[in-house]
Order: sequence, then C-alpha cells, then structure tokens
Amino acid sequence: MEPKINWSEIDTVLLDMDGTILDLGFDNYFWLELLPKVYAEKNQLTLEQSKTFLAESYGAIEGKLQWYCLDFWSERLQLDIPELKKSVKERVAFRPGAVEFLQFLVDEEKSVYLVTNAHPKSLEIKLLNASFHQYFCDLHSSHEFGYPKEEQEYWRMLKDKYQFNPQRALFVDDNVRILKSARQFGIKHLLGIKQPDLSQGEIDCSPFQSIGDFTKIIQNA
Repeated sequence: MEPKINWSEIDTVLLDMDGTILDLGFDNYFWLELLPKVYAEKNQLTLEQSKTFLAESYGAIEGKLQWYCLDFWSERLQLDIPELKKSVKERVAFRPGAVEFLQFLVDEEKSVYLVTNAHPKSLEIKLLNASFHQYFCDLHSSHEFGYPKEEQEYWRMLKDKYQFNPQRALFVDDNVRILKSARQFGIKHLLGIKQPDLSQGEIDCSPFQSIGDFTKIIQNA
C-alpha cells in the first residue's frame, strides 16, 4: 500500500534526483557497465580486472563527497567523466509519475527544492535529456556546501539557506542512510523509493515508508 500524506502538514518538499525523480538505471549503467569497459580498454585490462579495481575504488570513499564528484573521478581515472556521461545522456529518464508529481506540487503551491549529492556537471547533463528545473524553487548540489547529505552539517546549511521548518518538510530519497541523516536532523516527513533502478527489483527502505509510482501519492491526496 502506498503511504498517504497529509499535505496540510507540509510546506516544503525536498526531492533527491537520481533514483527518486530520475531512474537510477542511467547511473548504474554508467558506473557499473560503461565506465569499466572504457577503463579496461584504456589501461589494457580485462573487463573483470577493471570492474574489480573500480568497485574497490568506489567502496573506499562511498558516502563521502568525493564519491559523487565527477572532477575527482576524472583525475583519479584519467578520463573525461562528464563527456563520457554526456555521450549516453539519452538514457536519462524520469521515474513513473515523477513529472505528474512535480506538477501536482506546483499546483499545491508547495516550496519544492531539488537536493542532490550529484556533482553540478552531472546535474547539467541530466537536464539535457530530462527538463525539470521549471518545477523547483531551486536546484541544489551538496557540492556547494562541501558536505554530502549523509552529514548533519549539510542539513544545517540547507536549513539556513532555504529557511524551511523541518517539522513541516517532506524529504524523498532512495538512500536509507541519507533518510536516517535527515531524520536525525529533524525532518519529520520522510519517504524512500521502492525501485530506484527500474531495471532491477525493489529495495528495502525500512524503517521508512516507501513509494513506487508517484501518481499513487496524487491519487491518495
């Protein structure tokens, strides 16, 4: 059953990007399939060797701001990561009901902000194939603050910037660790995403309620 939201209790809506309004399939394809192939060819490695090296590299800094930084990976791997991502930008796609949900929030006159750990260059690439800036009061990358959403300092700085009431805010994200960070800060209304990558199965978002198709929220309003 999709959760029912009491919209009279919410003034501000904070939405993640990858895996929330956009299908995480693009990013999984890029980081787990395309990049290992390109890195293997460049460094004369087998695909398995490349995947192992990259998986270890990703895991070493997962959850830190560098993990999300395209400039960091460009330097680390000696590849133009933004250009490589741009080469497959047609794979960027909305999750089910995302556009309808964004329009619903505008119609309800909520203050809506995109809050993503994605690098600004990654955000620019996503906008090339999935226009959504018009639905938001602002598009915010955590790189502006120097802290990812996993850290409390991020939320303190975000609250100072947008002057929202955490008790009257809804935050939607596909990362349970980040949802826990938001809860620790005091965000009252929290939702996970059941299936961030539409080509894969559902994930466990417990202890948080989660949604699959955004249109169900609209129907329950």
